[in-house]
Amino acid sequence: MRKLLIVLLSPIIVALGACSPGKSGDMIFVPGGAFINTKSNYYGKNEKIANFYIGRFEVTQKEWVELMGTNPSLFKGDDLPVDSVSWYDCVEYCNAKSAKEGLRPYYTIDKHAPDPPEENESGEEKWTVTINERAHGYRLPTEAEWEYAAGGGRLSGSYTYSGSDDINEVAWYWKNSGDKFLHGFWNYTIIEYNKGKTKPIGRKAPNELGLYDMSGNVREWCWDRHEPATAFDAPGRVWRGGGWLGGEQACGSSFRGSWHAAGKGSDTGFRLCRGE
Repeated sequence: MRKLLIVLLSPIIVALGACSPGKSGDMIFVPGGAFINTKSNYYGKNEKIANFYIGRFEVTQKEWVELMGTNPSLFKGDDLPVDSVSWYDCVEYCNAKSAKEGLRPYYTIDKHAPDPPEENESGEEKWTVTINERAHGYRLPTEAEWEYAAGGGRLSGSYTYSGSDDINEVAWYWKNSGDKFLHGFWNYTIIEYNKGKTKPIGRKAPNELGLYDMSGNVREWCWDRHEPATAFDAPGRVWRGGGWLGGEQACGSSFRGSWHAAGKGSDTGFRLCRGE
């Protein structure tokens, strides 16, 4: 009887495993597929995502310091997300972590070939970055991967924010990132007076895949270039998810923003990604 039960249950277990996110250290395995989140920019557009891994949390300052040796963050704390890192900084971190773990780096960085002018408004000289297609090292997520994961992947509940329609359940943003909960309209002076800042990772509820802080805390760099489309955009690289300083709209899983790749802000960080 026990053998028969095992035989009958095996297909069910396999099916559940195919639909559920797996875990590997601090990386979550995300089964690929079509976008079923009805609020996604990619919903109904025949866009499909391959399987991939993505960080359960945003990269912390402890992780950054252990690998890079310095801490660029404005708000200091081991379990706070690293902030004030440029897109270029994050690419270098990915390669450094890959090398440390014996993985082929995903990026080739040519420091003798500056990026085009629209990539870098700061005037600081930076470099050209290309990808090694067959490498399995750490990398930034594409914005499609990021949105798929933030939106819950195959388990999506079609929430506005990553894991909920109630922003306060899942995100640190301008109203709740300071000493007291703010009301009314976004105002930087009020936010500053309220001592808004980043928060320790994983303190809010996770989304359907078990990912934390994909809405709020720090904006997260993605791989893609993005031309300006709204007042929130600038030529450069895509960021997603909003941050402690941002408004509710920017924290939505489908919100798209961008900034020049050399930009650094106290509300800007990243999380890691890897191919299957």
